[in-house]
Amino acid sequence: MAQRQQRQQRQGRKPRLTAQDWADAALTAIREGGIAAVAVEPLAARLGTTKGSFYWHFANRDALIEAALDRWAQNNTESTISEVETEPDPRKRIHLLFAEAITSATADPLEVALLATATQPQIAAALRRVTERRLAYLAQLFADLGFPEPEARRRGLLAYTVYLGHAQLGHAVPSMLPPEEGGEFRAYLNEALEVLVTRSGA
Repeated sequence: MAQRQQRQQRQGRKPRLTAQDWADAALTAIREGGIAAVAVEPLAARLGTTKGSFYWHFANRDALIEAALDRWAQNNTESTISEVETEPDPRKRIHLLFAEAITSATADPLEVALLATATQPQIAAALRRVTERRLAYLAQLFADLGFPEPEARRRGLLAYTVYLGHAQLGHAVPSMLPPEEGGEFRAYLNEALEVLVTRSGA
């Protein structure tokens, strides 16, 4: 694919855009202006192409939004899980996942933008799929630490609500959170994680 695009550039032709290019552009639009910002003509202008390129890949705007949401789920959930799974120690996996998710959600407004439009049916369905996947994975991590299944699910849910609360606060009132580059942020994360992974009465 890259070689073909380079050859087209040398020949003075623009590289042919892929469905993934359009999905990524749609995610950028959502990040900047919410779901309403996903419009074919402005995206075509941003990509330096015409609406014909869009209709080559997608039947309509809803199909593009669906592709963008699938891309978000892959990048922000499946890829993160795959990365975390390379760590053999379950306790370290939880620390790694929590730190990665917290810093990513604070830096990138995309997830908050999606949550803000959760009443839109496509967004609601995608959020449900992703949330179910994330909660199932969190429950498995706590089960790997030896927690019984019901408690593992509860702790996974608690961890996820901490993550969502941090993400919302990080975009709404970031001054209330410790700066990520300092020791205070690491202490804050470690304390939150210790509460989550420590057994009652331990």
